[in-house]
Amino acid sequence: MSTRHLRIATPGMIAAAVAIGATTLTVIAPVDLLSLSLQSNRAFAQDVDEQINIRVYQRASPAVVSIDTNDGAGSGSIISPDGLVLTNAHVVDNARTVEVTLTDGRKFLADVVGFGANGLDLAVVKIRGANNLPSITLARSAVQVGQRAFAIGNPFGRFQGTFTTGIVSRIDQERGLIQTDAAINPGNSGGPLLNSQGELIGVNTAIFTDSRRGGNIGIGFAIALERVQPFLSAVRSGSAPRTTQRQGPDPGRNAPQSLALNGSVITGTLGRGSSVLPVDNSFFDLYTFEGRAGQRVQFDMASQEIDPYLILIDPNGNEVAQDDDSGGGSNARILATLPVDGSYLLMANSFEAGQAGAYQLRAQAATVGSPNAASQERFRFVLRQQGILGPGSFVLPSDGSLFKVHIFEGRAGQSVTINLASPDFKTYLALLDPRGQSIGENDQVSQNDNNSSLTVTLPQTGIYRVIVNAYDRRGRGRYLLTIR
Repeated sequence: MSTRHLRIATPGMIAAAVAIGATTLTVIAPVDLLSLSLQSNRAFAQDVDEQINIRVYQRASPAVVSIDTNDGAGSGSIISPDGLVLTNAHVVDNARTVEVTLTDGRKFLADVVGFGANGLDLAVVKIRGANNLPSITLARSAVQVGQRAFAIGNPFGRFQGTFTTGIVSRIDQERGLIQTDAAINPGNSGGPLLNSQGELIGVNTAIFTDSRRGGNIGIGFAIALERVQPFLSAVRSGSAPRTTQRQGPDPGRNAPQSLALNGSVITGTLGRGSSVLPVDNSFFDLYTFEGRAGQRVQFDMASQEIDPYLILIDPNGNEVAQDDDSGGGSNARILATLPVDGSYLLMANSFEAGQAGAYQLRAQAATVGSPNAASQERFRFVLRQQGILGPGSFVLPSDGSLFKVHIFEGRAGQSVTINLASPDFKTYLALLDPRGQSIGENDQVSQNDNNSSLTVTLPQTGIYRVIVNAYDRRGRGRYLLTIR
């Protein structure tokens, strides 16, 4: 096994590249990254981040509007100079006309002209008599986990033009969703999720408001462009539904039910009367329980009538885990170690819009040190991501090799195994801790295997960065990254 000492000898360079890595920069003066200290790199990255924030807001905010109906308020994005405004269906569900307010204070009357089919939470309104309006460009590049994400909207119907930042935490390609930790609150619904160029990558949808906490719960979803673009084509061709296709009551109407971690089976039913996840119009029931830091818990959701989906949220509103099929067949299972003391939320969800039926939910506290529990937790997927190194990838200044960055949230003492495989190029893998320090790297599993693998015990709780790198400047092609 060969070793490139450059990787360990220059952690500051890697940290700087990663800190800046989710953006595309134009360098107007030569900068010798190798000569900068880690502290200087961070200061430089912070300055760059601020400039990117300012640029994104200046480019996009003139085209972000507030939408007011008789039932409430939301946000939207002007997507054409003649006044087409993209928003959520749940913002304008019961309206035929709405009032649209631009950031410069101008107000317009607009007509609701189309809704997403099959419950897709999208709608378009057309501003009357408008022309030469500012508009947002739809992104042309693919969205990647770890890239910067920006949201602009009118949270709570009172704070038009509010700007929040975060990252793309997860991409659910099956459901066409982008998950982000950028704050999305009621009233942000329908506003744009943007990339570092100020281009629209998704339409924000607040998932629900927990009546005990209010506002953002720490995980937000946006409908990805892969679902937005066909809808816009239908609107422009006149084939989009003119009435809402959504089902069920408003999201989060039902209070969470108490859940005991005693292994008893609870029977529930998703359908009319359940809460609705606006992002995909799926039903969910919400449960709450008291947990302790370090406690191992297991949740199983099984059904012969729906495709179960589970999401676990900690007391701070951060997602701990989510799962679709780990329980065998289409059943869902979460096995996790709780990060903090407090009240947790468990969302028992259906995978598809409008799926209704009975389910069984079992919640149990696993015995700490249980071999079976430890084994299952160790081999649960934290991340499974396919990608391509090629045009649009970042370039390591030291040797010209291509790299991409993926992130995951880890806990102190957690053991993870990271595998990087490619049929097209020799791989190089590095792991950075939340401070940007390298804590592991590998370029080949064995003399006969050019894939890479790392097994490490995480030193602290926080966001870790995985560097997917080609061994040399010639490396190009497909890869699969898995973290267990």
